[in-house]
Amino acid sequence: MSTATTETRATVGSAAPDHPLTPLTADEIRSAKALLTDEGLIGENVRFVFVALAEPHKSTVLAFTPGDPIERRARILLLDRSTGIGTDLVVSVTENRVISSTTVDSATDGHVPILDEEFEDIEAFLLGSADWLAAMAKRDIEPSKVRAVPLSAGVFGHEDEVGHRIVRVLAFHQEDKADLPWAHPIDGVVAYVDLTERRVVKVVDEIELPVPAERGEWNAEPHATPTRTDLKPIEITQPEGASFSVDGNEITWADWKFRFGFDVREGLTLHQLSFDDGGVERPVIYRASIAEMVVPYADPSPVRYWQNYFDQGEYLFGRYTNSLELGCDCLGEIQYFDVTIADETGDPRVMKNAICLHEEDYGVLWKHTDMFNGMTETRRSRRLVISFFLTIGNYDYGFYWYLYLDGTIELEAKATGIVFTSAYRGAEGFSTQMAPGLGAPFHQHLFSARLDMAVDGNVNTVEEVDAVPVPMGPENPWGNAFRCQKTKLTTESEGQRTADNLKARVWHITNPTKQNRLGQDVGYALHPEGQPVLLADPSSSIAARAAFATKHLWVTQYDESERYPAGDFVNQHPGQAGLPSFVAGNRDIDGEDLVLWHTFGLTHFPRPEDWPVMPVDYAGFKLKPVGFFDRNPALDLPASTAKHCCEG
Repeated sequence: MSTATTETRATVGSAAPDHPLTPLTADEIRSAKALLTDEGLIGENVRFVFVALAEPHKSTVLAFTPGDPIERRARILLLDRSTGIGTDLVVSVTENRVISSTTVDSATDGHVPILDEEFEDIEAFLLGSADWLAAMAKRDIEPSKVRAVPLSAGVFGHEDEVGHRIVRVLAFHQEDKADLPWAHPIDGVVAYVDLTERRVVKVVDEIELPVPAERGEWNAEPHATPTRTDLKPIEITQPEGASFSVDGNEITWADWKFRFGFDVREGLTLHQLSFDDGGVERPVIYRASIAEMVVPYADPSPVRYWQNYFDQGEYLFGRYTNSLELGCDCLGEIQYFDVTIADETGDPRVMKNAICLHEEDYGVLWKHTDMFNGMTETRRSRRLVISFFLTIGNYDYGFYWYLYLDGTIELEAKATGIVFTSAYRGAEGFSTQMAPGLGAPFHQHLFSARLDMAVDGNVNTVEEVDAVPVPMGPENPWGNAFRCQKTKLTTESEGQRTADNLKARVWHITNPTKQNRLGQDVGYALHPEGQPVLLADPSSSIAARAAFATKHLWVTQYDESERYPAGDFVNQHPGQAGLPSFVAGNRDIDGEDLVLWHTFGLTHFPRPEDWPVMPVDYAGFKLKPVGFFDRNPALDLPASTAKHCCEG
């Protein structure tokens, strides 16, 4: 390809699987459905909630060589809509048999995630509720112009909800098809809906509040502004094509090699990241993903106190992945990947252009002009980018993994879209006024990255490293000294940590069995952004259900069954699932096969500038080599030969 704005496209898992981590193919999804149908497990009211590759044990993957036989398994969650009963299955597509089948106990284990089909029914249920119609009549609102927003219910000690599949519904007014409903919240009233009984079971009508009237479309009058014409085009060109190569779901770029996968709960996953160091392929991470996220809101009013969404565990956000567009979402020499998932009837569905792969310039990587030997050298940085974007309700999220030439790994989450709105109740409340009478409640976006580390192998240790001053004294007579203080984390109870930016706190993941040429244990450092963790009270329901978000770091000994930091079934789970149960045994984490769980995210006090569409806000973390290499691994970069660079 010879121009910047070009693309290629492939479908992940479209060919016969040639590796244990190849995502499920459309044929495998069909085979799994046929098996369950033959077993009598699929009836008129049964829906497929989740279908994904059941990844083999790490030892199986690491021992695999091309040509070895591969057993293909799928994990499947079913929901019987007539009873609300969920079933958790593992099936062998290779052997055409059910490996395991477990009924989900909704009273103790929570419920399977919410279906799109269940959301689609909600407005009809509202129109069938006398209490809801009375609430709309009291506000002089035409019910047919009300847009229902059904949201996960959480768990708040309401005994009549135990075992019932509940959502809570907030409403917005939409005057016409072009009108943006988020601009017109019908605040002060909420409906509770039983999804199994298919009816409104309760309406809480707290207070009548004016519905904000100003339209909210980004180009709505009277605030629309003409499109500017003074910005000239920026072209990204790679006349000789991209530097990466793709073989199935394996990507090679510069010294990096990895595989990628995708499922509707975690979205994009990275596997077996390794760095070629002088011809030696050195592992860094076995598996990396964003394994959960929670969006807790701060409005304590009777109609909103329960607003806490787990967009992955409750909604399976990957199914809302955008089809990316060249020149809009990505620039340059683009490789797009289609992704095959299962729809709610168990049939394969292809999401076009779901994943974007490209490389981009990233400024100066290293540079020096020396006064003594006349050295004048500059090398430019570039990074490989693999990403996806999704829209879930009002918010849009992008997740971007970056690999750098110097061995750095970075994850960047991008939050944009439209803030969730309310009526503005005044400066003493828990929201920002965005437009006349329109509020946006304070909230957080907290993500959990699951990092199955493999720094030069699966024997790793974690140290907390702080910058600390040395007291003035005989060792430091002038008071200028400071040093790094290292504290080894030896058990899972010690591995629960918070960041401290005043100490420049980082965590080193080292391999005590491998040393660099200076005798130092090879390692990588996790650099947190150090923003607030969960701000809800420690005794609150959300603190129990999103316990992962109360710490910046959890370190656990590897267990293949421990995949999700808030537990397998988050929807209406009472709490303490996931990480609190994982660490209950307080296993050893010194010189073990380790998983790091890193909480990062945004604390959002919305601004008027976030309305009507929010500029992207960013959150993330970095993993940087620390003693992993003997010296700068990017010394082999050639000087730039672009015509606009001066020579000599």
